[in-house]
Amino acid sequence: MGDDRESGPSVPEGRAPWERPLSSIGRNGAIGRSGQRPPRSERPATPDSESPPQPGDSGRLGKRSPRNADTVSVAELVDKMSRSGSTREVSADRPDVEEPTEVIAPVTDSTPSPTRTPPTPPPPHAAPEPVGAHTADRPALTRLAMSRVRRRRRVRVIGRSIVSLVAILAVALTGVVWGYLRNTDQGFLQVAALDPDSADVVDAAGQYGDETYLIVGTDTRTGASGEVGAGTVADAEGARSDTIMLVNIPADRSRVVAVSFPRDLDVTRPECEQFDNDTNTYTGEMFPEAYGDKLNATYALGGPKCLVKTIQKISGLRIGHFVGMDFAGFESMVDEVGGVEVCTAQPLFDYELGNILPNVGTQRVDGRTALNYVRARNVESEGNGDYGRIKRQQRFLSSLLRSALSNNVLLDPGKLNGFVNAFTSDTFVENVKTQDLVTLGRSLQNVDAGAVTFLTIPTTGTNDYGNEIPNDDAIGAIFRAIIDDAPLPGEERAEPVTPEEPAPAAAPDAPLLAVDPGTVSLQVSNASDIAGMAQTASDELAVYGFQILAVGNFSGTAAQTVVRYSPDQEAAAATVASAIPGAAIELAPSLNNVVEVVLGSNYPGYTQYPTEFGTEIDPTQVEGTTQSAPLPEDLSYTNAADDTCA
Repeated sequence: MGDDRESGPSVPEGRAPWERPLSSIGRNGAIGRSGQRPPRSERPATPDSESPPQPGDSGRLGKRSPRNADTVSVAELVDKMSRSGSTREVSADRPDVEEPTEVIAPVTDSTPSPTRTPPTPPPPHAAPEPVGAHTADRPALTRLAMSRVRRRRRVRVIGRSIVSLVAILAVALTGVVWGYLRNTDQGFLQVAALDPDSADVVDAAGQYGDETYLIVGTDTRTGASGEVGAGTVADAEGARSDTIMLVNIPADRSRVVAVSFPRDLDVTRPECEQFDNDTNTYTGEMFPEAYGDKLNATYALGGPKCLVKTIQKISGLRIGHFVGMDFAGFESMVDEVGGVEVCTAQPLFDYELGNILPNVGTQRVDGRTALNYVRARNVESEGNGDYGRIKRQQRFLSSLLRSALSNNVLLDPGKLNGFVNAFTSDTFVENVKTQDLVTLGRSLQNVDAGAVTFLTIPTTGTNDYGNEIPNDDAIGAIFRAIIDDAPLPGEERAEPVTPEEPAPAAAPDAPLLAVDPGTVSLQVSNASDIAGMAQTASDELAVYGFQILAVGNFSGTAAQTVVRYSPDQEAAAATVASAIPGAAIELAPSLNNVVEVVLGSNYPGYTQYPTEFGTEIDPTQVEGTTQSAPLPEDLSYTNAADDTCA
């Protein structure tokens, strides 16, 4: 049989023809896998190229080059795989030949950067097309039209300039006012005085929104006050509350009520911490409660804190602001407003201070004379020196306020600044700021003088110590009327006009259901003849969960035990009444969401568990069984609109 393989030269080293190399990769001029031979002219010359052709060479496969290191035979490949332990199978129709691999040189610092293609620029935007006629084609403006155009331009420029100027002035003025208020606030000497959460506050809910100031004029014999004729330290050490005035302004700002307290009023002094008047600080030394003390001595011992506690217990009002001023500050304020007009029907002579007002009638006094006018206590023609002095103080303050609020002061920056500086330089306060006073003054600018009333605490004579004995029933009636915003003697307040509304259709009576005792706020008042009954009852009611706000005596009379309530607290009142045997409920609109238990003479002295929450109650409804104590007929008062000479 003939061999179908092409004849060629004999294989070196005696190899058979079928053992010829399968791949010649890596040799120059070798045939690639595509089977194409490079042109003959591009083949590199080899040493064997010049050897003569062998017999049987057809010239189709070309001259075989000698075997080099890259030549691999089938036998060698099989032998190599068997030695390496490889399990990979070799295809019978295509030997496992390593493909050529591109060699990439390593990147170094000297390697040139590849050339980047510049970004394609964005397409150009379409230019807006002109609208209207060309400028050259427009008709020329007349002289009148040109004048109008120029005038409009000037108006626009002037308007913008004015707006800018106003804005600049507003910012500057705001900064000036803020700086002024801050500087004046820093002039106030701060002192601890207030006790807003005191248990002595009566009907705190009814006083919501009210502003109450305690204003004190102190009698100290040191510093500048000693130089204005107040006396010397040898006469009296420390400081006393020479003038005490409680000013209440209701939430609707419809009136002003100022109540004056006699300096020798007999009071029960609470436990107080000693006050150092020289440093306006408290020493830490405590003094126990004492009976039969004078009111001004309370301030001398315990300072503003002790005085606030005492006044708060007497009045039941929540004192939210404290203002104290000495003699020197009072004199400076009067001088800053250019003096104050006072009026006297007879010459004013004091045994200690001398001839204060030798002439009768209306006259303007300076700071020194005004100070003696409000201080004088030894005036024979007035009888009770303390009450005569209080009356003069009330009249003087009315005139001082009229002078301070007049256009002569408010429109004169020099006087206004001097008045404020005088007020702050000799004043010690708590919870008082200039901005608060300004806001309060603005809210009262529409209040007529007739709506400003000065009252004096009524007394029933003096005791063996020379103390003024307070009339407790009359005092309770005064402050109850203040809390309830009831009319006062001599008051000329304009009643607000409310539009008449049609009466709503009567709704069917819904059953009353007991409420949770924890949602009911109570104040317990004793109207019986047994002392301490209100405290005992409040302790028992607190066990059931009722919230006790205040405990005290009822300022009036009660025929039986009743639970008083405001219109939206009927269910709460019925729940409380169910815990007190024999109690009835009574409507009292002035209570303002607070329920009051008034223990009458029929109170059995014990309580019981209230009706269970959510259970229907059918209470006994009464009317007119309790009456607040009437204001005394001889109550001393001064209306600010009264400018008669006295």
